[in-house]
Amino acid sequence: MAFLWIVSCLAFVSAAYGCGIPAIPPQVSGYARIVNGEEAVPHSWPWQVSLQQSNGFHFCGGSLINENWVVTAAHCNVRTYHRVIAGEHNKGYGSNEDVQVLKPARVFTHPNWNPRTINNDIALIKLSTPARLGTNVSPVCLARVLRCLCRRHDLRHLWLGSDPLQRTPNNLQQAALPLLSNEQCKKHWGSNISGVMICAGGAGATSCMGDSGGPLVCEKDNAWTLVGIVSWGSSRCSTSTPAVYARVTELRGWVDQILAAN
Repeated sequence: MAFLWIVSCLAFVSAAYGCGIPAIPPQVSGYARIVNGEEAVPHSWPWQVSLQQSNGFHFCGGSLINENWVVTAAHCNVRTYHRVIAGEHNKGYGSNEDVQVLKPARVFTHPNWNPRTINNDIALIKLSTPARLGTNVSPVCLARVLRCLCRRHDLRHLWLGSDPLQRTPNNLQQAALPLLSNEQCKKHWGSNISGVMICAGGAGATSCMGDSGGPLVCEKDNAWTLVGIVSWGSSRCSTSTPAVYARVTELRGWVDQILAAN
């Protein structure tokens, strides 16, 4: 599989919230595997949230896009009784991190979400109280136009680096992935790949259980932009098979409509 080097990603950057610019810079060392992956610099991905059940069990990830809204996958099936945890690096019990425990006020699922085809796998969570933005919690930018695929350095970072046969790590994991064209991805997944999806990985790294709803991000002009939402992939978490993400540029119009109306 050839790595893609050219980057020409146009992001919509919100000056009001300084989106996509972590106060603590991330360190990308290369193609570490999310399965047995590398630990991220604590709080260097400040938009990453953990979606948890009331007992603290993490079931999905998400991304803060401003102080009132989180974007995740529709298949995560988020409900208002779930918890949104922001500012957390270590999900282990006994961690003394200064996390924010937020509650969903409403959950909006894309009207064309199709659980059979997994098309339009996106949902928006409106928080009941705004997140407190600061060093450990800040929003990611949303991609408006993706002119071409991003270079190989661009990163997809996930909450859990999980192998189904091993205990998942407590600390946030990260990995750099090659992005694929949909034509390349169809060689693995055939007609399951549609225009509202984007593929990455298959070169020694992949997403796995618990990563759903988490971010696929590209860096452009020193700001990180959300281009994908972890959606589906190999049931065996195969690192030789690309994972599939909801394509944010194709779903951005719906996001803008929901935010404007609510």
